[in-house]
Amino acid sequence: MKVEDDVTEDDGKLRPYLCTVCDKRFTRKYALNSHARKHTGENLYMCSICRRTFTSDTYLYTHMNVHRGKYRCSECGKCFPNSECLTLHQRAHSGEKPYKCGDCGGRFSRISRLRIHSRVHSGERPYRCHVCEKAFRQFYHLIRHSRCHTGDKPYKCHVCGKAFGRSEHMFRHMKLHTGERAPTGVSD
Repeated sequence: MKVEDDVTEDDGKLRPYLCTVCDKRFTRKYALNSHARKHTGENLYMCSICRRTFTSDTYLYTHMNVHRGKYRCSECGKCFPNSECLTLHQRAHSGEKPYKCGDCGGRFSRISRLRIHSRVHSGERPYRCHVCEKAFRQFYHLIRHSRCHTGDKPYKCHVCGKAFGRSEHMFRHMKLHTGERAPTGVSD
């Protein structure tokens, strides 16, 4: 985590505080410090309704809006913690994609998705595996890759108990139990 050159986001706000783990930017240092606890797993505040944990009382308070139904989608009824999240969600219903790639013209509903996409054109791969040095465009892809080194298999079949390192492998496996896919003799 560090302070970089002043960076202004789409909303016009100056966000000089950068999380070096996920590249998210913040307007205030305390917000960066609170956010950093997300990466360490230090969650101090728990929702009494769903037992979800949060790194600050502010995040918990905002989360409670989901249970209160304060920001409810008129199309599908799903509830959100704030108006910004509701607005982003509603773009899925409307098809609105206000962010355009200057290189290929691709359109995106979120600025964060455009930033990730732009790495296709720039070749930037900011997330590097500390074991094998393989690099990735998205932080999640690094996390998923790291499981090949740790052997972690967090996705477990509720029918037979077999575990998988990737959710899509578990879903493909589940088709064996539902009859959508015949066994091939090749182990998943």
